[in-house]
Amino acid sequence: MTDLAVIGAGPAGLAAAVAAAAQGLDVAIVDSAAEAGGQFYRQPASALHARRPQALHHQWRTWERLRDALAGSSARFLPGHHVWAVERDSDGFAVHALVGPEQREPAVVRGAAVLLATGGYERVFPFPGWTLPGVVTAGGAQAMLKGGLAVPGRRAVVAGTGPLLLPVATGLAAAGVEVAALVEAAGAADLVRHGRALAAKLPEGAGYAARLLRHRVRLLARHAVVRAHGEDRLTGVTVAALDADGRVRPGTERHLPCDTLAVGHGMLPHTDLAETLGCRLDGPTVAVDDEQRTDVPGVWAAGESIGGSALALAEGHLAGLSVAARLSGADPDPARWAAAARSRTRLRKLAAALDAAYPPPARWSDQVTDDTVVCRCEEVTAGAVREAVEELGAGDVRTVKLLTRAGMGWCQGRVCGPAVAGLAGCELTPSRRPFARPVPLGVLARQHDNATRRGTS
Repeated sequence: MTDLAVIGAGPAGLAAAVAAAAQGLDVAIVDSAAEAGGQFYRQPASALHARRPQALHHQWRTWERLRDALAGSSARFLPGHHVWAVERDSDGFAVHALVGPEQREPAVVRGAAVLLATGGYERVFPFPGWTLPGVVTAGGAQAMLKGGLAVPGRRAVVAGTGPLLLPVATGLAAAGVEVAALVEAAGAADLVRHGRALAAKLPEGAGYAARLLRHRVRLLARHAVVRAHGEDRLTGVTVAALDADGRVRPGTERHLPCDTLAVGHGMLPHTDLAETLGCRLDGPTVAVDDEQRTDVPGVWAAGESIGGSALALAEGHLAGLSVAARLSGADPDPARWAAAARSRTRLRKLAAALDAAYPPPARWSDQVTDDTVVCRCEEVTAGAVREAVEELGAGDVRTVKLLTRAGMGWCQGRVCGPAVAGLAGCELTPSRRPFARPVPLGVLARQHDNATRRGTS
């Protein structure tokens, strides 16, 4: 039994663990990866003997300080723990995970309190050819580079929308990949409209712009990939200019040969565990108060607003101090986390401005043909989704799922959910899944047997 179980070893989880441990709490951090750092601070495997891993990151000194603080704390890091559920028990919370090379061995970490720091995942809207080998998510290409010192191909196009595309394009170019173009759906007008709020990002943006020029990467603003080409693998993409309403401008299509397309349309927060616990959501994110507490007693959340690592660090630090105060029975002193609270306020405004400046293409579905696969797991096409709405009367994502099986596969709708909702013309609603990831039946059976034995002993 530990005082605080932190789920997620990214910036928010590590900052919270360090802060809570410094206040005397017994802290356990669980994460599916072999090393701490999360996706933002992903490190090359030690066997690769990377000589300059800092070249793959910005804010490397921040990571070094966080890593050293973790090493000097009493917090325990439990790697290789794939969490599939969190439930209340008589002593607090039980964090259920799968461990081992095949993720078939159960493990339970019990805590008086839980911090959800599970971060987010990429949103990708479909287009004809997006299932071809060679098409990867922007974050996936970055993860290959950071974690495996590998590149997905020799000639790449980076496309979609959002600030993540900049480090992906410059990172690939620095690694020797010929980046044919950075295709960004947002335009200069979108950035100018939010210029005052985005002023703090200007130096960072200028740095990326200089690197794009150095590597001769073309920036195609207000453009989108409308089709990927190839038979057995990707051979090229068609890009086109977008008008002010997000429609493709006729006659602007051009073909770009490439063997890799790294594409992404922003981020969504992982809220599966929060939903299962019954935490209230505020839009797509977990609703929290000024102390990062959810409306479920004993559950905190941090770093799920997808506002960047600096915001995640501020939220995590504040959450760790709050947990320590609440578990000790002391009256929380907001003055202790006033600096973190000020940073959080400023960075949340910046995150909101970025979100507004990089909206998904408004008319992306216009280019999705009926034979385009939308749900890869169940091989459901866009035509089937449209038929469920137009012919069978489906008016929400759940009904579309029941009629087409879209979202019933291995990823449980995480990849296709936004696309299905967009094609159906309805909101993407919480799913309240009992499990956050697939679980072997044998694990569930053993858990039931153990619970039965405890109840009869």
